[in-house]
Amino acid sequence: MNDLVVILASVMSISLIAFIGVLFVGLNEKILKRLLMAMVSFASGTLLGGALIHLLPEAVEMDHTITPFHYAILGVVVFFAMEKFLYWRHCHEGECPVHMFVYLNLFGDGLHNFIDGMIIAATYLISLDLGFATTLAVGFHEIPQEIGDFGVLIYGGFSKRKALAYNFVSAVTAILGALATYFLAYLQTIENLLVPFAAGGFIYIAAADLIPELHKRFRVRDSVVQLVAIMLGIGLMAYLRTMLHA
Repeated sequence: MNDLVVILASVMSISLIAFIGVLFVGLNEKILKRLLMAMVSFASGTLLGGALIHLLPEAVEMDHTITPFHYAILGVVVFFAMEKFLYWRHCHEGECPVHMFVYLNLFGDGLHNFIDGMIIAATYLISLDLGFATTLAVGFHEIPQEIGDFGVLIYGGFSKRKALAYNFVSAVTAILGALATYFLAYLQTIENLLVPFAAGGFIYIAAADLIPELHKRFRVRDSVVQLVAIMLGIGLMAYLRTMLHA
């Protein structure tokens, strides 16, 4: 039971990172709008980096066949179908007050956080030191991810408070993943499917929803900022991957 207390404390601390967006709540609308496009660009980079540098390599390490790539493709297709259905269901009679990619991002991030919770709980069950190290690694990974997610939710139509609340709800799925792994250890096998599936979802959101939004800005200065922010997002994920393996 002591293990469970430590696991839940660690996972809850990771979930609280979702509130990092509060740093941006006090900004006035004009300044926030200037930052939003950079944040969306940064989110595109972290999503692509998270999928291609973290999740897919991890999936290949777990399953040395081509199967993880099949699940990644399935993730892309499922997210496409979900967006099509949500758009038709809620927006065919008028303009959407909230872009559908917001809900896709919440779903994908919730799935990703569920996996993080599974990983943290599984490593704590192996050893306390390994669990603590994994918690730190996941935390460093989540900070840029959550900053990008907050920017996506605001850009997609959420208010600042609603973005913080929904981001936290999405983060709390990590607790569910940790509990599932602790009480039903065999569920760790689901990770073989969920990891590449989430990667496919992240690739879809970045490539189909966020990057096309960036193309709506044509000024050279905006394009440079976008490119730099995307590369920073990818580079940070690559650096965190290196740290994690070290």
